[in-house]
Amino acid sequence: MTGVPVSTSATPGKGLRIALWVVQALLASFFLMAGVTKGIRPLDQAAQMINWIPDVPAALTRFIGWAELAGGLGLILPAATRIKPWLTPLAAVGLGTIMVLAIGFHLMRGEANVIGVHIVTAALAAFVAWGRFKRAPIAPSGR
Repeated sequence: MTGVPVSTSATPGKGLRIALWVVQALLASFFLMAGVTKGIRPLDQAAQMINWIPDVPAALTRFIGWAELAGGLGLILPAATRIKPWLTPLAAVGLGTIMVLAIGFHLMRGEANVIGVHIVTAALAAFVAWGRFKRAPIAPSGR
């Protein structure tokens, strides 16, 4: 025995809940900014910030942007309003999938130097998905 109390409670700690909200807010900010750039901003302006935009169809760039916008909102709104909060971990899974696909895309283009951000972002999205599916799900409101 080490003298360290062992909790048998399945209730997640306050620290985990705070960490999940912080990561959700950071990821939401990241993806909302990226989504605005790819989904709303004129593509000629977006191409000045993102070098691969001229190399893919405009519809694909817009689709990625709108998916990032939807995912960014999905990380916060369902959990914060407690209306269909099960959508929050699904948003995290979707955004993690976008990042995994981005890793493959950049590797195929010989741009391995940029995948670090995608790996970290995918890992953070996986943390949110795990946390909100398994350890600290948010209960729906009684409405």
